[in-house]
Amino acid sequence: MSDLIRLSAAELGERLAAREVTSVEATRAHLDRIAAVDGAVHAFLHVDAERALDTAAEIDRRRHIGEELGPLAGVPIAIKDVLVTKGMPTTSGSRILEGWVPPYDATPVRKVRDAGMVPLGKTNMDEFAMGSSTEHSAYGATHNPWDLDRIPGGSGGGSAASVAAFEAPLALGSDTGGSIRQPAHVTGTVGVKPTYGGVSRYGSIALASSLDQIGPVSRTVLDSALLHDVIAGFDPHDATSIPDPWPSMAEAVRRADVSGLRIGVVKELDSDGFQAGVRQRFHEALELLEQHGAEIVEVSAPNFEYSIAAYYLILPAEASSNLAKFDSVRFGLRVTPEGGGTVEQVMSATREAGFGPEVKRRIILGTYALSAGYYDAYYGSAQKVRTLVQRDFDAAFAKVDVLATPTAPTTAFKLGEKLDDPLAMYLNDVATIPANLAGVPGISVPAGLAPEDGLPVGIQFLAPAREDARLYNVGGALEALLLDRWGGPILAQAPDLSTHELMATEEGVV
Repeated sequence: MSDLIRLSAAELGERLAAREVTSVEATRAHLDRIAAVDGAVHAFLHVDAERALDTAAEIDRRRHIGEELGPLAGVPIAIKDVLVTKGMPTTSGSRILEGWVPPYDATPVRKVRDAGMVPLGKTNMDEFAMGSSTEHSAYGATHNPWDLDRIPGGSGGGSAASVAAFEAPLALGSDTGGSIRQPAHVTGTVGVKPTYGGVSRYGSIALASSLDQIGPVSRTVLDSALLHDVIAGFDPHDATSIPDPWPSMAEAVRRADVSGLRIGVVKELDSDGFQAGVRQRFHEALELLEQHGAEIVEVSAPNFEYSIAAYYLILPAEASSNLAKFDSVRFGLRVTPEGGGTVEQVMSATREAGFGPEVKRRIILGTYALSAGYYDAYYGSAQKVRTLVQRDFDAAFAKVDVLATPTAPTTAFKLGEKLDDPLAMYLNDVATIPANLAGVPGISVPAGLAPEDGLPVGIQFLAPAREDARLYNVGGALEALLLDRWGGPILAQAPDLSTHELMATEEGVV
């Protein structure tokens, strides 16, 4: 297997710029890796090999004639299937969109293409981004490259697994309640949820419009920063897009220094309810930062404990509205009852066949929460809790520069372990949901391996809205310190997937 797949995106970009390697060579190496292992991992739903090689060849041509290109030009990237892609199927992990090929690109995808990056294909996800394990995909579960019997997180498990399995150096994900950060936690990757409105949502199939945010998935903090710089910025197609200019996130990583940085530890998210190894690595990371000049301060966010309850009223309510467009008439699946039927009967049959059980559960819950007589008691009350969570953040950030928590309560659990227990599944997002309710940015950085099971653990940092650069500063600093402690990147300790290559080649990519 080519050593090119082991390079970070930044390293690969430098070698491409120096003409030590071509984009075609780099793209082919990653396509070969996908062909070798994705039958076992199932990170991808669609691989666009021919177009990827054509795109790579065009980047090589432009570089050959002396055109000035960006730092990620020619670097391959995977795209979560929630983002529409012109000429490539987009299903959002659902049968109701099976075979749909959009006529346009989502803004983040267009920006990636404009930067000269090479889309490899679309990654697996929980249906309509509803889940924490990627087991709710209509096209089968994705497997964690660290242990193929375990979940890769969700809803963006495909993007995280593709990066962790060295099938792609970078990926795009979406984060509604932790769907970038929680998969990063369990796969040993870096995942970032930008400030709400900092990256355009235009062309992202909406789950909950007030919570969704697109962000980067990578193996290093610098790689996420470089991709963040590509996709960030104002978009007139998105009414929630922030018009302000953004500083370079990559420069924040390169200047990383935690001297004098005040880091708040949220005591409500540092409890015995978290796996012992998760807490151990979390506190070791904090001690390391403190040794290098950071000040660790305990802060309280008393309303965070209500975040999950509020989130699982707000999200289903918005989802029930957003998913109403899948009506069997305009696009996607259409199921006609035997002997024909009215529009309502066709719609009912289509939704029954096209939506999975988790999607149906949340639509029913959301529709009920919005119904006459219950709006104030449920959805209205949840929005009041959301305001209290935002006030907790405001109070905390008046005392500290960033907040720190474990990214998730446990390491990756076994496939099927929580599939039939929705409440247990929802609790995986206890530490990530508050950021989405408040619209603030968050990053998950690998903090080591849990001593109980040898699986990855992440530490999450949160910053005030529009202060995404702070996350890259502290994340980059911690990453550098931990690299010295580990003697190399955490993914170097991941099991070798080569034993699964024969099986993967025979089964092929789904």
